[in-house]
Amino acid sequence: MDWISHVLTVVFVINILLAITVVFLERRNVAATWSWLMVLLFIPILGFLLYVMLGQNLSRRKLYKWNRRMLERVQTVISEQREQLIDGTLPYIDPMVSQYRDLIYLNVATNDAFLTQDNGVHIFTDGVAKFSDLLMKIEAAESHIHMQYYIVKNDSLGHKVMEALTRKAEQGVQVKFLYDDIGSRSLKESFFRNFLKAGGQKAAFFPSRIPFLNYRVNYRNHRKLVIIDGQIGYMGGFNVGNEYLGLDPRFGYWRDTHLRLTGSVVRALQSRFILDWNLASVQQMEVTPEYFPDTMVEANSLEHVPMQIVASGPNEAWPHFVFTFLKMIHMAKSRILLQTPYFIPEESMLNALRIAALSGIDVRIMIPEKADHMFVHWASLYYVGELLRAGVKCYLYDQGFLHAKTIIVDGQVASVGTANFDIRSLRLNFETNALMYHAETAKKLENTFWKDMEGSMELTLEEYDKRSLRIRFLESISKLVSPIL
Repeated sequence: MDWISHVLTVVFVINILLAITVVFLERRNVAATWSWLMVLLFIPILGFLLYVMLGQNLSRRKLYKWNRRMLERVQTVISEQREQLIDGTLPYIDPMVSQYRDLIYLNVATNDAFLTQDNGVHIFTDGVAKFSDLLMKIEAAESHIHMQYYIVKNDSLGHKVMEALTRKAEQGVQVKFLYDDIGSRSLKESFFRNFLKAGGQKAAFFPSRIPFLNYRVNYRNHRKLVIIDGQIGYMGGFNVGNEYLGLDPRFGYWRDTHLRLTGSVVRALQSRFILDWNLASVQQMEVTPEYFPDTMVEANSLEHVPMQIVASGPNEAWPHFVFTFLKMIHMAKSRILLQTPYFIPEESMLNALRIAALSGIDVRIMIPEKADHMFVHWASLYYVGELLRAGVKCYLYDQGFLHAKTIIVDGQVASVGTANFDIRSLRLNFETNALMYHAETAKKLENTFWKDMEGSMELTLEEYDKRSLRIRFLESISKLVSPIL
């Protein structure tokens, strides 16, 4: 039995070393630190394996390498906008935008998210409409198609999109397809066979080097971007799969929010795709004029929408979406409307929403009534309950599954993109959102929220307090591990 004692000694020593690493060397928030310490303490061997796969910290690593030409161009724009924001000389197409100078400066200074004001926006809230439009724009592509999704399913919609890309590659259009290795784990090489033969290129983000073991599984590229000819961009919540068309009986109708963008903002999406592609692929992209043509705004879209494209990831020095959402909440004067499938906020954000509600601001949060991840759902209900006591109104969408990630403040500024209101999106995933400073766009998103309320059940504090002991227990357990969900 000596070997057992030796093994236990080794495990104990490893646990101590990992605990020292978590506490003293890794830059973690306190909640995540305690969560990992509990995992290491109570499940030593499994906890060690979980830490190897989920616990590594990328915050000090320089993952992205900017092309010199791109870097110089971005630095020039950022430097000019910072100076103009500081001295008050930045020209605004809409004077209303000036009241959000602080929020704009925050993302210019820390995220290189330069402000563009000549943009068109078309909002999709339905998957059938979004993919019908996307496929039509793909067929019209002349120069290049750059596509990036977190989840791509090996089903009829996945094949339809891949067949469209293959046809364009056969026509001589440059097509690059980037997907997340874990999110799109159902894809096989056969899925890409004809596409690659036609000259298309593919790359997987953070792929598994060892079968069934990915030590970077915790850090996923959750972005959904498409750039066509450098003129049209798509971004938002929809992935590629039949369920996003409402064809999965488990979820029913899929309610999401996605944007089609035109104007100078497409250059920001293009830059982000190039950075992600060059990180994932050995076939490096060069920054060429064809990727950044003079842009045009579609006549049938909302025109002249001031926008910033905010990107965040675990490698960043600052948690950009934590700061952005906090700033938006603190700037609210009348109402905050928030939709998210997963609601696991940091304590600072929870307090910000409490303060807003207790200050008389109308704060409303909508989450799905159905759950696709039970622990996350129970944790979401726990945090919602915390806010109900402060006067926040909560709605459970029950007409299908709500996957939209939107926050609208005072009917004037809105954020739409891939970042959920949870720790994973705020700290761990690679995400991208569009910040739009435009009353008409915000009003359209608000109208969608009001319509979704008609298909939702309000969760009152009285109803919440009636939940069973079993649900209370599950919420408490989920809350404890919520920092690493």
